[in-house]
Amino acid sequence: MAIPNVKRFRPFCPTCNDTFTVMAVLPREANVDTYLNDAVARHDHKAFQDAKTAMFKVRVGQQKQIKKK
Repeated sequence: MAIPNVKRFRPFCPTCNDTFTVMAVLPREANVDTYLNDAVARHDHKAFQDAKTAMFKVRVGQQKQIKKK
């Protein structure tokens, strides 16, 4: 079940040279540009890159074992 007033933002991080997803519920009178600039400033570059590499990591040594008689 989704929360109906959650907005999804995709700000660009110049340090990572990539976009990332921020999901937030903002008050009606909030300035979205200020919030996104603050989110980019608080963005954890190392954790983002580690999570990205862990998602596409190729596992080695998990080949199927051959049964010998």
